[in-house]
Parts: sequence; C-alpha cells; structure tokens
Amino acid sequence: MSDLPDNLKYAASHEWVQLEDDNIVRVGITDFAQQQLGDLVYIQLPELGRKVSIQEQCAVVESVKTASDLFSPVNGTIVAVNETLADEPEQVNDDPYHTWLFCIKADDLSGLDQLMDAAAYQQMIEA
Repeated sequence: MSDLPDNLKYAASHEWVQLEDDNIVRVGITDFAQQQLGDLVYIQLPELGRKVSIQEQCAVVESVKTASDLFSPVNGTIVAVNETLADEPEQVNDDPYHTWLFCIKADDLSGLDQLMDAAAYQQMIEA
C-alpha cells in the first residue's frame, strides 16, 4: 500500500478530501479505492452549481470490473469538476492523490470532523 498523504482527510467510502482556501473542499478517490476498482473507464462527475448534502451520492466512477458511487463529505455547492477526466479517467489510476474529481464550496466545514486522518484510514483498510 502506498503512503497516505497526511494533509488529507479520508472517508469510509474511500474518498480523499483536501480543504482549500475559502471553504473549498477538493475531492478524489484513494489509492486503495482505485486499486480495488481496477482500470477506470468512465467518471460521471456532478453538475456545476449542484447543491449537495453531506453523505449524498454525487458522482460515479466506473471500471472494467464495477461501478462505485462517490459521496459528498460536506453540505455545499459543486464549484468545479475535473473535465479532463471525461477523456482520461485513467489519470486517477496513475496518480490518485494528485487527480481530483470535483470541488465543493462548503456551507460549513462540520462534515470534515467526521472524516479520518491518514492513520485511521490506514487502519480501516488493513482491517
């Protein structure tokens, strides 16, 4: 297993989350998730401007093996999507911690308190 970046938070549903300036929350999937899924062939990103609630399904990643839902870590509005992934979803397989999927302008950051740090996530995926 690759080293987990300490500057990220992790959801039990295998998203990583990075808090940016101005309450922007950047979301991707973990290395563990992309390894379990296999080669990604399609990513359905949320629509810009969409309001999302914490734990709401808002995106889907599809691989040659299966599809997996992605969930919002916070309440807020989708303010950016990584459109290069429409043609190159394999970027997530190549570099999962530097390939973000979407960004949410958080209404509040309380949802981040429910996420795990790198050590806790590592323990969960090893269990």
